[in-house]
Amino acid sequence: MYITNPTHMLTGNAYRPSLKCPPLKGKFQLTRADRIGVERLLSLGLTAECPNPTLIEGFLHHKLRLARPAPEPTPANLVVAGRLVSFMTNGGRARSGMLTFVPADDAGCIPVTSFLGATILGMQKLQKAPLLREDGWIDTLVVLDVSGT
Repeated sequence: MYITNPTHMLTGNAYRPSLKCPPLKGKFQLTRADRIGVERLLSLGLTAECPNPTLIEGFLHHKLRLARPAPEPTPANLVVAGRLVSFMTNGGRARSGMLTFVPADDAGCIPVTSFLGATILGMQKLQKAPLLREDGWIDTLVVLDVSGT
């Protein structure tokens, strides 16, 4: 069956719209400072230097739409910029790094403009989420611990 007018809804059982929330809706929380930081990255075009700027920009816009506001004061188990995060992907060894908006040459830095940083921002301790890798594969990311201010 062809739809000749895409603005016209089909009647009967041919199409039933789903009003369910997307699976990740509300699972991320952003503090006001992190939301402003992401908006600044996007408005100033600071994602242009990352490996895949178009995809990172789209992902960060998506995160802004999905994330709900974080409660104040910020919970200690929430991943925000400036906190040290321990994480694991697909059963590998645990790794850790400091989440930051400003990319640095430091090996312990996780920039928000990376797939890992963009994914981990707004997650909570023991939360899982899909992680898009630069080679196109999808891993499962688990936040093991969050520490810092």
